[in-house]
Amino acid sequence: MPLRDVTFTDAFWAPRQEQLRTTTLPHEQHMLRHHLKALDLDYQPGDEPVPHIFWESDLAKWIEAASYALPDENLERLIDDAVARLARAQQPDGYLNVHFTVVEPGKRFTNLRDAHELYCAGHLIEAAVAHHEATGKHSLLDVVRSYADLIADEFGAGGAHDGGYCGHEEIELALVKLTDATGDHRYRALARKFIDERGRQPPYFERENAPRGPDHPARNPEYNQSHRPVREQRVPVGHAVRAMYLYCAMADLSSDDPTLLDTCQQLWDHLVAHRMYITGGIGSSAANEGFTADDDLPDDGYAETCAAIGLVLWAQRMGHLTHEARYVDVLERALYNGVLSGISADGRHFAYVNPLVSDGTIERHEWFECACCPPNIARLIASLGAYAYATTSDELAIDLYAGSTATATLNGTRVTVEQTTDYPFDSAVRIDVTPTAPTTFTLALRIPAWCQGPTLDGTPVEHGYARVTREWHPGDHLDLQLPMPPTTVESNGRTAEMRGPLVYCTEGEATIPYFAWGNNGSAPMRVWT
Repeated sequence: MPLRDVTFTDAFWAPRQEQLRTTTLPHEQHMLRHHLKALDLDYQPGDEPVPHIFWESDLAKWIEAASYALPDENLERLIDDAVARLARAQQPDGYLNVHFTVVEPGKRFTNLRDAHELYCAGHLIEAAVAHHEATGKHSLLDVVRSYADLIADEFGAGGAHDGGYCGHEEIELALVKLTDATGDHRYRALARKFIDERGRQPPYFERENAPRGPDHPARNPEYNQSHRPVREQRVPVGHAVRAMYLYCAMADLSSDDPTLLDTCQQLWDHLVAHRMYITGGIGSSAANEGFTADDDLPDDGYAETCAAIGLVLWAQRMGHLTHEARYVDVLERALYNGVLSGISADGRHFAYVNPLVSDGTIERHEWFECACCPPNIARLIASLGAYAYATTSDELAIDLYAGSTATATLNGTRVTVEQTTDYPFDSAVRIDVTPTAPTTFTLALRIPAWCQGPTLDGTPVEHGYARVTREWHPGDHLDLQLPMPPTTVESNGRTAEMRGPLVYCTEGEATIPYFAWGNNGSAPMRVWT
């Protein structure tokens, strides 16, 4: 659903989106001041801070998030300034990365494995598409098209870097969005080429790394999912965020190649069965910011915010492709638990990682040197309307329950759907349907797998999608009940409390063990206070 057609009106998401617009995004723009200044290209050796290889990605995610939050005069002014700076920093041939323009000139595209150039380009493309859709302006879209054309020349057949691909996936899914925005299928073909090259033998990164010597040791190819061709991969491995972005692109391109969807389904099934926390968090190890072995999910594990966001992105695609609610069930789990834990109630502090236990030393921070998570969570919350509803020509699906209105054209008739609910804290959802004229279409309501005894207008319904097909008239409504009694989830000697989609956190004073003598005066026992 286009964002302009969805409005949140509830007490849960609407205030969060308003806070994002008025507090979080201005705060993040301030924290990105060095990124913006670096676009002046006046860096000299010895200056601090040194423009980093992935600064463009941080700024791009902020532009994307701010674009979703429009209209807002202050945000639009800040976006316009950032776009103008990016345009001035772009090189005559279209190249756009400050680090390799002023810090290490002459080294562009020489370290695809580690240097994030194409990853940054991908986020710039996503930002440009969002900016264009929100404003109609071509200013950033023209910038990224010039850069994408250069990349196509460099990495296309016969190009200087033919056979190469990025060590951090992202550009692949972005190029698909660029095709959708421009109608130019060269970009989609380039995305497919990047997907097809990954994992081919002999490994591209080995060839790239050979001249560098011992200062650049080899890296386990599983880290960036280049250990085998993507269609042969069955188990999620390596860096979790990279894996999620790769799988998003594979899903996006599956309409051209159904084998990619088959692969995604197998990867998905393995992930949710063996490599996902109850919160929807993924990537249990700090060592690789990613996956280890099956069922290795320690309570103090990593669970990066960006990884949960990546899971939400992939889950949405899988739900759209298959029309199966099980994918959106995981999307909801990750959204409410693995993602939202990454931002504070004041909208100004962020969690990079989200372990399930803390000794009191885990806290959120205003910013990070590697600041991927703050603008990433901003762009997800700002674009949430696109996740709540989905349509075909004759069906409207409600995937996320929240007080909101959505307007869509179904069988040629404009239809408004309004949800009234205090979800996720209350089980009642009233759905009012108002077509401009009587019309027949299907309303599909996701019935979450966690729900016990759901009913629609008093009639029990099954998990999955409850589809109601009929002629709808102004004034029609449905009453959905999603009972959410507290539930104890047990696994591996651990327990968690859930109610509805929420996994609850128990807080209290630190417990201190000491040893005391048993009642018979002989056997020591451990006591907790």
